Amino acid sequence: MARTPKESNRGRGPAREREEETDLVDKLVHINRVAKVVKGGRRFSFAALVVVGDGRGRVGYGTGKAREVPEAIRKATDQAKRDLVRIPLREGRTLHHDVNGRYGAGRVVLRAAPPGTGIIAGGPMRAVFETMGVQDVVAKSIGTQNPHNMIKATFDALGRCTSPRSVAVRRGKKVGDIVARRGGDAAAAAAAVKE
Repeated sequence: MARTPKESNRGRGPAREREEETDLVDKLVHINRVAKVVKGGRRFSFAALVVVGDGRGRVGYGTGKAREVPEAIRKATDQAKRDLVRIPLREGRTLHHDVNGRYGAGRVVLRAAPPGTGIIAGGPMRAVFETMGVQDVVAKSIGTQNPHNMIKATFDALGRCTSPRSVAVRRGKKVGDIVARRGGDAAAAAAAVKE
């Protein structure tokens, strides 16, 4: 069967994607073993939860189920790579502002932090921040301990993050007008403390 020009161009696209995928970092967050009781005994199955990121603001998560652990991890990693989202970062190291997220019984609070703070976050949330490339953040999980709900609540919070540039475009202002206000408030607060 002869390839059409469109199909031949498609061959180049995935090669570029493969190059990008080589610098992706994946972290296994959780594996769950499930047993199904059948006539001959128990049949085990594994469910994996994986987080994938490029260390520069792109991150995604995926789940996979299989009879063997490596296959479940592979399926979860493939799904995570398909569902990558870009999160705006301030100076490439922290979030632009504090944000809350929720999924089911899980609630998370993510706070921007000054340089040198490090990643202060619990297990599944720490994996998200490490793969995303965040260096300074303070995060708290409230409610559930379920890693699936914690990850989904974290992604809900990250989806609400905005950058000054996107806010400026939406409001029809300059980035300087929005960011300068942040510094101006700090200067006014410092002046008030001195008095």
